[in-house]
Amino acid sequence: MSMRLTVIGCAGSFPSPESPASCYLVEADDEAGLTWRVALDFGNGALGPLQSHIDLDELDAVVLSHLHPDHCLDLCGLYVAFRYDPRGRRAHRMPVYGPHGTLRRLERAYGKHEKGSLSLTYDGYTLVDGDPVVIGPFTITPRRVEHPIEAFALRVEAGGAVLTYSGDTDTCEALTKLATGADLLLAEASFIEGREPERGIHLTGRRAGETARDAGAKSLLLTHQPVWTDPAVVAGEARQVFDGPVDVARPGMVVDLG
Repeated sequence: MSMRLTVIGCAGSFPSPESPASCYLVEADDEAGLTWRVALDFGNGALGPLQSHIDLDELDAVVLSHLHPDHCLDLCGLYVAFRYDPRGRRAHRMPVYGPHGTLRRLERAYGKHEKGSLSLTYDGYTLVDGDPVVIGPFTITPRRVEHPIEAFALRVEAGGAVLTYSGDTDTCEALTKLATGADLLLAEASFIEGREPERGIHLTGRRAGETARDAGAKSLLLTHQPVWTDPAVVAGEARQVFDGPVDVARPGMVVDLG
């Protein structure tokens, strides 16, 4: 397995009737043939359907693009699963990579609990712009992007395959560079051209398509549509400017890369 992407949740801003919020499982084998599993984001609602794809103990790490609830909040529930499952607790703490203050943010969300807090289950690591993170066969490079809070896009490389995940962002040079030559650009497209005048928050389908085109990405998968955004509309916008394959993320969708 060079790299496999499974869409766990793809709803924008909050869970929809059909999908949890953002969570994407990537899997790849190391040189010894062992399969490693990393979640990109862990938004509200994701913990439930993730269990239909893997056992929770099989998750090796979580990398968070940013700390809005629809990208991180179900780590509170995962903490409970790891900490209190009477069938056996997780043998080691799981790495969680994210922006500055990630574990403090999750502590505030979880609330009062026993001494030791989420650090009993998680090892927190701070993402640094441009500094690669190595997790088993994965090399994950974060770059700061355009969003109201500290946010990163992620370039995920394993087995010769390249996936670039936008996180939440508007058009920016960092995202285009990170997506250069990617096999797949997994790009949020929350806005529709002409509907939202705000900039520096989210992509439209057209702006996601322009990014894929300018980066020379091989294919584009649009995600993070809130319930009021029609996926067919943003896909149509993207196809106007990007000649490669364009699809829309769906819960349970599996994409093999490389």
